[in-house]
Amino acid sequence: MEMREEIVCPQTSPTQPMRLVRRGAMGGTWLGAGLLGFGLLAGMAVGGLAQTAAPAVDVQKAAEAGDAKAQFALALKYEAGDGVKQDDEQAASWFRLAAEQGFAEAQYDLGVMYSTGKGLVANDQQAIRWFRKAADQGIVDAEYNLGVELLKDGPGQNLTEAVGCLRKAADAGNAKAQGQLGLMYDAGLGVAKDSKAALVWYTKAAEQGFASAQTNLAMMYATSDGTAKDLTLASTWLHKAAEQNYPDAQYDIGVMYEKGIGVARDPAEAASWFRKASDQGFAQAQYNLGLLYAQGDGVTQDARQAVGLFRKAGEQGNPYAQFRLGTQYELGEGVAKDTGQAAVWYRKSADLGFDHAENSLAVLYAEGDGVAQDFAQAVTWFRRAAEQGFADAQFNLGLSYMSGSGVQKDLAQAAVWYRRAADQGYADAEYNLGAAYKNGEGVAKDDAQAIAWYRKAAEQGSEIAEDSLGAIYAKGDGTAQNFSLAVSWFRKAADQGYADGEYNLGVAYLQGDGVAKDPQQATAWFRKAAEQGYDKAQEKLGEMYADGSGVAKDMQQATSWFGKAAAQGNAQAAQNLRLMKQ
Repeated sequence: MEMREEIVCPQTSPTQPMRLVRRGAMGGTWLGAGLLGFGLLAGMAVGGLAQTAAPAVDVQKAAEAGDAKAQFALALKYEAGDGVKQDDEQAASWFRLAAEQGFAEAQYDLGVMYSTGKGLVANDQQAIRWFRKAADQGIVDAEYNLGVELLKDGPGQNLTEAVGCLRKAADAGNAKAQGQLGLMYDAGLGVAKDSKAALVWYTKAAEQGFASAQTNLAMMYATSDGTAKDLTLASTWLHKAAEQNYPDAQYDIGVMYEKGIGVARDPAEAASWFRKASDQGFAQAQYNLGLLYAQGDGVTQDARQAVGLFRKAGEQGNPYAQFRLGTQYELGEGVAKDTGQAAVWYRKSADLGFDHAENSLAVLYAEGDGVAQDFAQAVTWFRRAAEQGFADAQFNLGLSYMSGSGVQKDLAQAAVWYRRAADQGYADAEYNLGAAYKNGEGVAKDDAQAIAWYRKAAEQGSEIAEDSLGAIYAKGDGTAQNFSLAVSWFRKAADQGYADGEYNLGVAYLQGDGVAKDPQQATAWFRKAAEQGYDKAQEKLGEMYADGSGVAKDMQQATSWFGKAAAQGNAQAAQNLRLMKQ
């Protein structure tokens, strides 16, 4: 019986890279305080009147007689429930009477009530009006609050005036104003971006013990923004803020320990700091602590704890936690497997623009898993993630164009998206782009480009790329024939259990191409591929048994392996069986 030795090349549209891919969640990042994160200063008691032990009835009489200080004091009593039933509406009413008489502290507090909607309907324009009146009388906190109001989006926004107000308050020593100015210079909001100026103002506020500014100052030292990098100073300022139970700082200290930034990596210490912030409801810390529990890093691995933390953060709108909770539902880790719930949480995260979630949601639509199958929806979400530069989604969008799933088949567009992913070092995309060049699909046929992209993928351990390179060198297809190189690449693929590679390495041993001829080795590699159900290897193994090559002759074994291959439609095996029956 004639033996047919041939090198097998992978298909143009290979099964392995055709899978839709997902990617896991991201870890912790530096945070710092957010822009406009300082908020309004609250109301205050001024002039000592609100601290007196005078009965409410005496104050009431004086207030009703038109005494502005008494009106202000009575307003404070109603606001605090001091000697009278607490009543914000009454407080607002008495603040107004005093404010209309020009009483600065009442003007300030009336502004606070308009800004917060406490005791009356919130009205930013009225808040601005009363803060301005109080500021004009030298109330520094009113100057700060006026600046904050003027920063808000809306008809009253005036960034130039806001900067002026904040600077006045900052120059008067108001720590929040100093910190806010730091943020504005940091972000280039209302002023030219100036990291050095931001550093100055953060420092002034930080030295007054303002935790938010201490945290942002630490970030500047940690990232060498506006100053020389100094992780020791960064840690010092973060600890000062953390000692005030400021969750942003506690979280950032956790990141330092988690990543080993300026300190020896210590995931247990990271977990401790994340927990402090998490217990205050800080979503990003809840997410990061959840990751540590999911991975068993610094804490005992506990998928249920992880799920609980992801849920807490996700319910606060943290897109990373929402995505990870979706993953837990999809995999059934720490919670009953439920792809419908996975889709719900992926959608929440995707709606916030998180590319990982967009891609995973698209995969569910493409597979009809947890949602009704909808290839058009899949393409929509793949595209959103791909346009953000997410390589998994770029590859998946390329697959969609290649197969015409949810979009008109377009091999040129497939190649475009494969290239975008390949340019990020995405091995499956590198392979598929190589295949496109090899076959001239969507791009001009170019053997040199094909080999270059196959090699990039192969060097990352892509078994199909390794096998493809081996086939190219074995056949001299587009390059000089080189059996030694062919065997080297076949072996890499075979060592990963890739059936084509095992089969081709068997052929090389059988023919002595690039290695010493060795039928026993050939048989061993054919067997490995055959046991994976690879029909060509099953047929070849049958031939080895039939001829007693590399193995004791055994027609029963030969018949068995020919039968397995023939059942898969292998024509040569079917012919061999017919010949054996003659």
